Amino acid sequence: MTLIPLLPDTPPDQPFAYLRDSVVTRARFLAHVSEVADTLPDEGCLLNLCVDRYHFAVTLFAAIQRGLLTVLPNSLAPEHLAKVMQDHPGLQVVGDQADNPVPSLPWQAVRLQATASTPHLPMPMVDFHQTIACVYTSGSTGTPTAHYKQFGRVRLGILGGAEVLWSKTGGPCAVVGTVPIRHMYGLESSVLLPVLAGGMLMEDVPFFPADIADSLARLPAPRLLVITPFHLRKLIESGIPLPPVAAILSATAPLSAELAQAAEQAFGSRLVEIYGSTETGQIAMRETARETAWQRLSGVQLVQRGEETWAEGELFAQPQLLNDVVEISADGDFRLIDRKANMVNVAGKRSSMSFLNATLLQLPGVTDGVFFVPPRSQAQDVERLAAFVVAPGKTREEILAALRAHMDPVFLPRPLLLIDELPRDGNGKLLARSLTQLVNTHFDAKGETA
Repeated sequence: MTLIPLLPDTPPDQPFAYLRDSVVTRARFLAHVSEVADTLPDEGCLLNLCVDRYHFAVTLFAAIQRGLLTVLPNSLAPEHLAKVMQDHPGLQVVGDQADNPVPSLPWQAVRLQATASTPHLPMPMVDFHQTIACVYTSGSTGTPTAHYKQFGRVRLGILGGAEVLWSKTGGPCAVVGTVPIRHMYGLESSVLLPVLAGGMLMEDVPFFPADIADSLARLPAPRLLVITPFHLRKLIESGIPLPPVAAILSATAPLSAELAQAAEQAFGSRLVEIYGSTETGQIAMRETARETAWQRLSGVQLVQRGEETWAEGELFAQPQLLNDVVEISADGDFRLIDRKANMVNVAGKRSSMSFLNATLLQLPGVTDGVFFVPPRSQAQDVERLAAFVVAPGKTREEILAALRAHMDPVFLPRPLLLIDELPRDGNGKLLARSLTQLVNTHFDAKGETA
């Protein structure tokens, strides 16, 4: 058994988190962790549904100290929770709400009592191989699946990412994240990065542009903004000025060089994009405004076997298959072609859904949109693509004319359906089940538009 400290070796009085009414030191955070750990059961699994990021972090690390598994569902949709409960019998909910958000399960409220004058406590030690979390994929390409994370390997991944990120920001940052804390990206970048790599945590999970600016303004420099491409575009379009940030971190969906450049120009800071997945965690980074290749994080190797690419190294309990098509260079860095599921062939010509979507989103007047493969009608002998587009004030003909200038005619959407909005989740992702429901609403059983 290899034991490692629960928290990094930083001075006990060092600022660790910023709350609305106080600054929390590392010693006080540890006191809160120990306080909650003493109230947790001796065995079983915890469903951490805390809304406040600080309460979430305290409860997560209390469970780690107690040796309990934390289960992190990607949503509270009844069908997803039913699967989570089936996967983890005896699940208990912990949260900071006034009432139990899942009445069918046992409930424990998180209430913190430790004050700033709490005496310093000895640092708990944790087994490197202790399984600490079960994280579910988002379901953007199908049914959510469970993946289990070990403390030591998660910590190595966080430190590898921080080594790159802090070198770009000039040192550890105070972190504001707009992303859900139970998603792998939000967990790593807005919770574990500040806790395990010397940064500073913030309890807010802001969503709207004005709230993001307000949250950043309450933090000392240097600041890091953790966001998604979808919300980044909305933030730029809002025109709201931000307090100076050392860097902007983006993930969850492909980020175009044009959007990265626009963000850097609008906010006067560099933008760093993460490559990773729920299965692998973060494994590479790049400055998208200037770089096309991804630089692997320390401890990550990519190995190609036939048409498959595997991530290997100390960060992984076992090799992880990538769901993407990548091109590895001689130095081990790589270029992303697209997700395997996003490669399409129409009339013998190949393209990528990510390329087509990025092209659509760059058109003037288009605020959102997505290409998809519609049900094939009885009269159709060749598979075609279709698209849902949000473009207030634009006509189908105008959008199609703009698309013709950027892509082969075989990929033009037939039909192109104008709608008011796409049902994206908190990460800005369009989940497979949501897209399927939208398609079923607009197409009948024969593949004809309703």
